[in-house]
Amino acid sequence: MENTHAGIAGLMPYQPGKPIDELARELGIEHIVKLASNENPRGPGPLVQEAIAAQLQELSRYPDGNGFVLRQALVEHLGVTAEQITLGNGSNDVLDLIARVTVQPGFEAIIAEHSFVVYRLAVTCAGGTLVTVPAVDYGTDLAGMLAAVNERTRVVFIANPNNPTGTWVSTAALTGFLDELPRQVWVVLDEAYFEFGTDPEYPNGLALQQRYPNLIITRTFSKIHGLAALRVGYSVSTPEFADLLNRARQPFNVNSLGLAAAAAALQDAQFVSSSLQLNQQGMQQLTAGLSALGLPYIPSMGNFVSFDCGGDGPEVFQQLLRHGVIVRPVAEYGLPRHLRVSIGLPEENQRFLDVLPEVLNV
Repeated sequence: MENTHAGIAGLMPYQPGKPIDELARELGIEHIVKLASNENPRGPGPLVQEAIAAQLQELSRYPDGNGFVLRQALVEHLGVTAEQITLGNGSNDVLDLIARVTVQPGFEAIIAEHSFVVYRLAVTCAGGTLVTVPAVDYGTDLAGMLAAVNERTRVVFIANPNNPTGTWVSTAALTGFLDELPRQVWVVLDEAYFEFGTDPEYPNGLALQQRYPNLIITRTFSKIHGLAALRVGYSVSTPEFADLLNRARQPFNVNSLGLAAAAAALQDAQFVSSSLQLNQQGMQQLTAGLSALGLPYIPSMGNFVSFDCGGDGPEVFQQLLRHGVIVRPVAEYGLPRHLRVSIGLPEENQRFLDVLPEVLNV
């Protein structure tokens, strides 16, 4: 189309997990299991529900545009300053802000193969050039990323762990990369699944920021905290960089219910702990089931696992839909033989494992 951004037409629209209501309308199925969107299957915790209820009478008012209460809660929870925090309508919003602040036409951003599609969307819409480094064993090749850096490189995006593969980089690998990277290049460490990182070698990006001021951390309340529908995320960076993000940020980009719910979620350590335990048990249940069926899977640090279904991933996805099980095809990530399944409640995981052999004829 004339007189439009030429790069936008080449983008594939983001494909969310299929909603339960949509599948029910299409196929007339009543009992549906959704394991497609890496959500917390428990729903929000009790403190969050109380916080939301307390805000209902204020829905005619605009939210606090600066998010004071949530920012202060993050200051106490993370040990950072309020000036380092930028709030977003989900962490996707903050990722888009970062791309707009760092990238201009003629400059480059580096991502890994199979990495989160929002990086591509954000960089392209900002007018930048995307450089994709091939994966190694489905994971991020930090050495390859380092080799791709040149005088036009403005930012590197690293998801840790990565969606949809669940792969991750260790503290030693990350610090080695940051030591070699020119300090004028920004590094976005996307820690959307940070709370699921239980391996001793899994890095905490915030602990590295004082040593690496070019490191930007993004996190979200959509995953373990169970607030996906409210869309609340944030970044932590230097005060100077956060100031630029907040200048570019849309007014009132986080709603009142989201602000209150996220602040309450930070106080509910028991909910986070029990959600993590449920996820670990579910991961064991699913991976054991996949192994019993002889289906290779990618070891994951998240609340999901991607597996090789042995054939056409999108077609197997459609067959699972007809059985009332929603997972996620990941062909758009360069993985046409794989499907991604989120960790659900035990009975939801079992429903998937019961249906899968019938669909695959194994």
